[in-house]
Amino acid sequence: MASVLVVEDDQFVRSALIRHLTEASHTVRSVGTALEALREVAHFRFDVVVLDLGLPDLDGAEALKMLRSITDVPVIIATARDDEAEIVRLLNDGADDYLTKPFSVEHLSARMAAVLRRSRSSASAEPAPSVLRVGALAIDPLRRQAELDGVRLDLTRREFDLLTFLAGRPGVVVPRKELLAEVWQQSYGDDQTIDVHLSWLRRKLGETAANPRYLHTLRGVGVKLEPPA
Repeated sequence: MASVLVVEDDQFVRSALIRHLTEASHTVRSVGTALEALREVAHFRFDVVVLDLGLPDLDGAEALKMLRSITDVPVIIATARDDEAEIVRLLNDGADDYLTKPFSVEHLSARMAAVLRRSRSSASAEPAPSVLRVGALAIDPLRRQAELDGVRLDLTRREFDLLTFLAGRPGVVVPRKELLAEVWQQSYGDDQTIDVHLSWLRRKLGETAANPRYLHTLRGVGVKLEPPA
């Protein structure tokens, strides 16, 4: 089972999460402020962090950036905010997943299980034997580095995983369901999650959905990565 840090200032919500996660045999620690969360991750090893955005001492988005500066532990955002622009920023700043309140503990458990499967499979997987090349893109799965025209790309972990998965199948249209299963380790999910990551990946590749170079979306079918014509 997993070691979980719950960062939630609402005592009722926090108690419910602790009870449910403990009943599921997870080891749980909990705090109510961002600064306490930073101290926890600096002193203890966690498998996943559940982070509320509405913290009393520091906005959760800033707390996420600070967490990412000291650890790569998977972070699931728990938020009452459903603004798409903010969700995009959170994912780009390093969140692995997000849940909009109110949510059920079963939903949280499913998202946690998917994030943990992805994290553990990445840690245990054999490194790719060589650098993947698609046009001027060069992706090194072992070093987890990607370059375009010799310039290193600043990618989040999930953006890198998505790009690597597509680069391993150049020119092949990959269904969204397969992306969810292989990149997100989820048998179901919201297409918005994929769209958000594709949007930010396109921006970092210097293209748009209207004028694609590498990433091509076939509406109702899937996504493919191929070198520019």
